[in-house]
Amino acid sequence: MQLNFFKYEGAGNDFILVDNRNNTFPLLEKPEVIKKLCNRHFGIGADGLMVLQLKEGYDFEMIYFNADGREGSMCGNGGRCIVAFANRLGLIKNETNFLAVDGPHYARISENGDRVSLQMIDVQSVMNDGDAFVLNTGSPHYVLPVVDLEHKDVYTEGKNIRYNDTYKSAGINVNFVEDQGDHLFVRTYERGVEDETYACGTGVTAVAMVMAAKKGLKGKVHTSIKVPGGDLNVDFQYDGKNYNHVFLEGPATFVFQGSIDIKSI
Repeated sequence: MQLNFFKYEGAGNDFILVDNRNNTFPLLEKPEVIKKLCNRHFGIGADGLMVLQLKEGYDFEMIYFNADGREGSMCGNGGRCIVAFANRLGLIKNETNFLAVDGPHYARISENGDRVSLQMIDVQSVMNDGDAFVLNTGSPHYVLPVVDLEHKDVYTEGKNIRYNDTYKSAGINVNFVEDQGDHLFVRTYERGVEDETYACGTGVTAVAMVMAAKKGLKGKVHTSIKVPGGDLNVDFQYDGKNYNHVFLEGPATFVFQGSIDIKSI
C-alpha cells in the first residue's frame, strides 16, 4: 500500500504528517510500522508522526505518535506544524480550534504564514526534585538550570535522568537550561525519541515557566528561547502560582511531500 505523507519541521523538530480525513490510515494499531517510518536510516525519518482527522465540534483532531511508534502525549512543535498542515490543506485559514490528547487547543497563523502561535494548557503545579523542577505542560518535563550548556553531554545525562528509578516507568522529558540574559538556551532529551532533539515545544514552555518563577517575574511574561534548531517564544500570565493564557510561538515549515510503499519497510 502506498502511504501519502507530508514532512514538516518546527525549529528542527521534524514530523511526518498524514491526512486521515477519510479514515483510511492503516497504521493506528501498528506501532512497529510507525517506528520504521520515523527511522532515519530505513524510513522517512522524523521525531514523530501525526495523523490529522475530523472531529465533531473542532476543525480537526491531532493524533501524535512518538518515534518509537507508540501514541504520545502532547507535542507543542508538532501542534504548530499540524496547524500549518491544516492550513495547507485548506481546512482552516488564520485561526483554528482543534483537539489533541491533552484537550482543546487554539492557534493562529501569522499573516505571511511562516509562524504559528499555539495555546498550551494552563499549569498550576510545579514540583521540586533536588535542584530540578518537574511539571506537566501537556507532556511531563524535568527542568534543570545549568552552566556551559553548549558542552554538556545532553544524551548521556538526559538518558540517565529519564531512566532513573523515579522516572523510568512513565518516562519524562529532560530539559537543561542556561540563562543567557536576553534569552534562555535550552537543550532537551525526549522520551519516545530517546535522544536529544533539535527542539521541544512543551519542553521550552516548561522551562519558561520555571525560570519566570526563579526570577520572581509576575504578570505578563515573555520569554525568548534558543534551541539547537532555531528560536521560539513563550508567553503567559503568571500570578506567582498559576500559569494561564500560555502561548508557544515559532516557525512551522513545510519541507516536502511524497509517498512510500508500506510493505517495503
